[in-house]
Amino acid sequence: MAAGIFCFGHLADHVGRRPAFFTYMIMAAIMVLIYSRLSDPIHLLVIGAVTGFFVNGMIGGYGALISELYPTSARATAQNVLFNIGRAVGGFGPLVVGAIAAAIALLAALYLLDFLAMWLLIPERRGAQLD
Repeated sequence: MAAGIFCFGHLADHVGRRPAFFTYMIMAAIMVLIYSRLSDPIHLLVIGAVTGFFVNGMIGGYGALISELYPTSARATAQNVLFNIGRAVGGFGPLVVGAIAAAIALLAALYLLDFLAMWLLIPERRGAQLD
């Protein structure tokens, strides 16, 4: 994260705020998708560091961006609102992950219920004459 913040600041000063944010956002999206597919602990550690570089590195540009976009009288409010909206949305992450896990578990339970219904209630009709 610290390396990402440091590099982001230099990149934003050299190429501009928007290109730096676009680069980090695209790389963050790619890295999160890659990270979500890993299972090996070593890969999780290494790719997790790269993911943190891009995902958390953007924070290095928020102060400069807010300072350039808002007048002095509104900067503190703007920063608090923007950061806390992100935190509020991110706070629902565990709920969403839990809901997805519950849906997957429910699906597995439904297959078990289907198995029992087929076994107990549906007779074998192979070779039977159809009416």
